[in-house]
Amino acid sequence: MAKTSQIARNKKRQKLVEKYAEKRKTLKAAGDYDALGELPRNSNPVRLHNRCALTGRARGFYRKFGISRLTFRKMALEGKIPGVKKSSW
Repeated sequence: MAKTSQIARNKKRQKLVEKYAEKRKTLKAAGDYDALGELPRNSNPVRLHNRCALTGRARGFYRKFGISRLTFRKMALEGKIPGVKKSSW
């Protein structure tokens, strides 16, 4: 489990990215980089980090499922992810 402060920080950044997305898009299209520099740093989508929806783990993230590899493995073995089963040969 990730620190709750890290999870909260990422959620705060997500809100700022959504809030300034339209403004950032118009300024970028206009080429006004001075005004872009005045926007909050955390409103830049590059500063976001993919985190597991259940544990908050930052590494080993599967975009398709939105969870980390460890959580994915656990849920797959428990049969909680439809269409996924353990392979054997």
